[in-house]
Amino acid sequence: MTILERLGALRGLMREHGLAAYIVPGTDPHASEYMAPHWMEMSWITGFLGETGTAVVTLDRALLWTDSRYYLQAEAELQGTSVELMRESDVDCPTIADWLKKEITNPKSPNRKSQENKSPNRKSPNRKSIGVNPEMYSVNGFKKLREELEDGGLELKSVDLIRPIWTENRPDIPLTPLYEYEDKYAGESVESKLRRVREALAEKRCDVAVVAELDEIGWLLNIRGKDVDYTPCVIAYVVVEADKCTLFVDPRKVDADNAAKLKAKSITLRGYEEVFSYMNGLQATGVLFDGNRVNEALYEAINPAITRKVNVSPSPLQVMMSVKNEVELNGEREAMKVDAVALTRFFMWLENEALKTPQTEITLADKLHEFRAMGKNFTDESFCTIAGWKGNGAIVHYHAESDACAKIEGNGVLLLDSGGQYLDGTTDITRTIWIGDEKAIPAQVKRDFTLVLKGHIALAKARFPKGTRGNQLDVLAHQFMWQDGVSYGHGTGHGVGHFMGCHEGPANIRMDNNPNPIKEGNVFSDEPGIYRTGEYGIRTENLVIAVPAKVSERTTGETYYEFETITLCFYDKRLMDFSMLTQNEIDWINAYHARVAAETQPRLNKEEQAYLADKCKPIQMNK
Repeated sequence: MTILERLGALRGLMREHGLAAYIVPGTDPHASEYMAPHWMEMSWITGFLGETGTAVVTLDRALLWTDSRYYLQAEAELQGTSVELMRESDVDCPTIADWLKKEITNPKSPNRKSQENKSPNRKSPNRKSIGVNPEMYSVNGFKKLREELEDGGLELKSVDLIRPIWTENRPDIPLTPLYEYEDKYAGESVESKLRRVREALAEKRCDVAVVAELDEIGWLLNIRGKDVDYTPCVIAYVVVEADKCTLFVDPRKVDADNAAKLKAKSITLRGYEEVFSYMNGLQATGVLFDGNRVNEALYEAINPAITRKVNVSPSPLQVMMSVKNEVELNGEREAMKVDAVALTRFFMWLENEALKTPQTEITLADKLHEFRAMGKNFTDESFCTIAGWKGNGAIVHYHAESDACAKIEGNGVLLLDSGGQYLDGTTDITRTIWIGDEKAIPAQVKRDFTLVLKGHIALAKARFPKGTRGNQLDVLAHQFMWQDGVSYGHGTGHGVGHFMGCHEGPANIRMDNNPNPIKEGNVFSDEPGIYRTGEYGIRTENLVIAVPAKVSERTTGETYYEFETITLCFYDKRLMDFSMLTQNEIDWINAYHARVAAETQPRLNKEEQAYLADKCKPIQMNK
């Protein structure tokens, strides 16, 4: 089917169901950052392959909302499909709800190209009904959309219209086998985790928890898989009750050995789709649903007799998994050392060998993957490597394509954001380096790089009392840039999982007010940046752990935390304007570089050791 044929088939079902519009979000039933192709319904109906977007189809129009990162891609991919691009980052772009309220309730709108007159024999639809697949919306997301539409006299209906028409060449839900994540890596048994979850449920006067978010499931049951890109997840649902725990997963994903291991941990197995009938027969005094992570279809499937007993509040698993135990933290530290070896070898290759032959952003990313894959316990990248040359580095979530990537030639700035998944930890690092003649580095590039570095160091050195939230620290990373009249729009720090999602909640470090405080054992990124459109991007990123801080005897009694930097890779000193750095900042850089060398060199050969020693030489203020 062509895109036009798919839209036609969808509209036929819309008429049958009396719908004026149908919304197809670019999401899956598990609120995943990375989706299995089976659920890429937005891409299937529009032809747009970007990671973020929502389609709206009416009886005579089709539109795609996406943000500025994907404008050029969307314009190219939507050609000939009849799908119109809605640039949601533009200030004058209406929200989907506002557009529908205006479009559907105003049949005389000049933008409408109604084709109802061309189909006189068809029954006129109820133009006040909007359809969505409830599996693709969280409970809170569905409620918000419903209330926004009701404000304009529109009704939101739960109905899956994509499944009946996407019957040809639809990818299956992945069937890759799950495997046990051993306690020697996890640091805590499944029995212990379940006990903690049940204690948290009791505090909320609930005896059942419904878990749909794949990271949470992997953490809770100490299982991993290869069902989605970059994150070692297993597609499943879990229901935890006072006396049992049920894993809803395709039985073909569980071999006899792992089935026996799960049974030994008192985990019952049932089919993936059986979760809906199970919810319908559920008996409970209270059911905990995370309204941001459990989908609306599960909520609607729940036994009507207990719907008033549902507690739609944040999952306690988010906080539990974000506080890493000592085994996890030591694993992260070890993974960073393995990662440091790969990074050292990559930068040495880039400097000494790479530019002897033509290179592109893609070949650099591939070579870095090759070096990482040599490391102990490496399984995959933790996200798609961002190698942004010159102006491409200014695109925050840039993704190079093999047929349209930049060639590395001449002088310029390379922004390299990458990470690895190791059995003992997850890494994420950004380094900005200069390629070409050092004498050609513009003063503005050095100034921007140093402003970013100063903010990066200020956050890394932060000391703060227990209960501090990330938005209270965010200014530390912005302060020097703000004084210079520049800033960046992304968050400064995101949580990082343990051999799991590279982006993890619930706490973060950004300007938005997040009520979740930073806790001991949280792992965050520290990544301020400056982006000059069309010229270059600069970002410097390490991972840090929140650890207890030593305080003076003058303390008033509070518990204090500080950050331990665990990423091990040198900064490009050629890009630093030393005149902008204080002696304390110089001392911090020198101490950090000394650590990088001391902890990485024993794993390198002599040539690599010499290269790293040169990169980590102390900065002398009189030079």
